[in-house]
Amino acid sequence: MSARSPRPDDRRLQRAARLLFVAALGLVCAAPFVTGELPVAEAKEAKGKAKPKAEKKAPAGKGVFEHGCRVQSPQKFLERRTFVSKGVLDGGKHTKAVQYLATHYGNVGDDLTRKLNPKGALAQAVTVQFMGLPVSVHTKVAPALACVEKKIKKSCTGASKYTPRALGGFRGANTYRGIEISNHLFGIALDIDPDRNPCCGCVDPWPSHPKCKQKSRSPYDRAAMPKCWIKAFERFGFDWLGHDALEDTMHFEFLGDPDRIKR
Repeated sequence: MSARSPRPDDRRLQRAARLLFVAALGLVCAAPFVTGELPVAEAKEAKGKAKPKAEKKAPAGKGVFEHGCRVQSPQKFLERRTFVSKGVLDGGKHTKAVQYLATHYGNVGDDLTRKLNPKGALAQAVTVQFMGLPVSVHTKVAPALACVEKKIKKSCTGASKYTPRALGGFRGANTYRGIEISNHLFGIALDIDPDRNPCCGCVDPWPSHPKCKQKSRSPYDRAAMPKCWIKAFERFGFDWLGHDALEDTMHFEFLGDPDRIKR
């Protein structure tokens, strides 16, 4: 029996069925896989698009600079809390710190530091302006202090604004008891408003300061200076002794590398 030729109505139905099949097939081919992969066309488009540029990193060894100064942290071995623990001084660690400071900044008039550096630290003092007030510091540290001021003026505004009334820098006499040497003798330390930023762990009369009698969860609570100021100092290699057991909130000292401040 020969196959019969389809009628016109049958041909129309077959044609419509084929069109529906092709359309359905196109939808399946255009849909992404469940795995999350992109369709081929979209994948090609995405591949052709430029990737977002990553943040530029400083070349190795070059460092990061802000306001003309290197961003650096204090050197840990120079921090007071690394060689004084629970009121006990580690002589070896303290000597290592003093040797570094004397080599880089000069002697402070004693036999040990004179052997390390015949040039006196005080002979290298320079008077600079910081936030409108004069202060005497070591000439090597002056550039870092200038960068701290620029950072403060740019970042510490609004509620973080603070106006200092008194500064202390270089000293000719040691203020620590025993063999410990104050970094004020090297000209790398700065005190800001002792009356408003007390040293709660120092000798009398400091512990009687109203801020020292108040309960606090953080040394930042002891200081009148805003945290923004403290972070600005720390940005350029200064250590804040508010972190020390002394809770000396007025006191900053440059413990970064003085030879790498500007380069």
